[in-house]
Amino acid sequence: MSMRILLAGASGFLGTRLADRLTADGHQITRLVRRPPRTPDERQWDPAAGQLDPAAVAEADAVVNLAGAGVGDKRWNDDYRRLIRTSRVDSTTTLATTIAGLPAGERPRVLLNSSAVGWYGNTGDRAVEEDAPAGEGFLADVCRVWEAATRPAEDAGVRVVRLRTGLPLHRDGGLLKPQLLPFKLGIAGRLGSGRQWLPWISMEDWLDATRFLLDRDEISGPVNVVGPNPVTNAEFTRELARQLHRPAIIPIPAPALKVVLGGFAHEALTSTRVLPNVLTQAAYPYHHPALPAALAAALKD
Repeated sequence: MSMRILLAGASGFLGTRLADRLTADGHQITRLVRRPPRTPDERQWDPAAGQLDPAAVAEADAVVNLAGAGVGDKRWNDDYRRLIRTSRVDSTTTLATTIAGLPAGERPRVLLNSSAVGWYGNTGDRAVEEDAPAGEGFLADVCRVWEAATRPAEDAGVRVVRLRTGLPLHRDGGLLKPQLLPFKLGIAGRLGSGRQWLPWISMEDWLDATRFLLDRDEISGPVNVVGPNPVTNAEFTRELARQLHRPAIIPIPAPALKVVLGGFAHEALTSTRVLPNVLTQAAYPYHHPALPAALAAALKD
């Protein structure tokens, strides 16, 4: 059934693709933008100031919030760390409080709010599911306050799903894009020891799992949006090199990563072995349950 969906973060790596997919499915998408609207399907907001017209939310059957500065877009310093945190918490707080402030009959049925597998911190070789507590570290702290900011909507009786997204695979962004050139030049390799676990997911599955969760009234709370078979960085490196027909024999030591990535180096070396228990129990039908097919699809797109 067609839905009216209010989408924050529509211009981002995931948001642009989700908007296209939902539109193709016949849903009506309204995009939240910080600049003056240019088209009839845009509404202006200022999440840093907590400003959002309640009428824009009352028009929606569902709200999807993907807003937030990219964690891998820039070298981390104190200012960028603050931006990573505030861009997520401010947008979520603005949406959740606006939803809660509406009369019960005007509230959207569901809020799908982005979060991340960073919630779990460094799990080493230990596999974790949605009931695991928050870990330690900067991203775990961000995820803790980010998810807590959805509480007003939840307390108002709206179904809230927290999308603990892993590493979506697509050649134009995310984990894969910055690795393609070094791999093609034959100057790539594992990061650090290579033993850290990577909770990847194919772009097709991220999009379809998100659509799946829009319709599942019985699912709420945190959902690990990851593939069912996580791999180590070393395994990921070998498979990507195989598919690109290039060697990957030059490991990047941790000290070099710290020079290039600054504070993000710690997160790049973090081991997060996450399993999608909620999606598995709900019988979500994965398109790409194993890495080789997911990488092949990502490189073909």
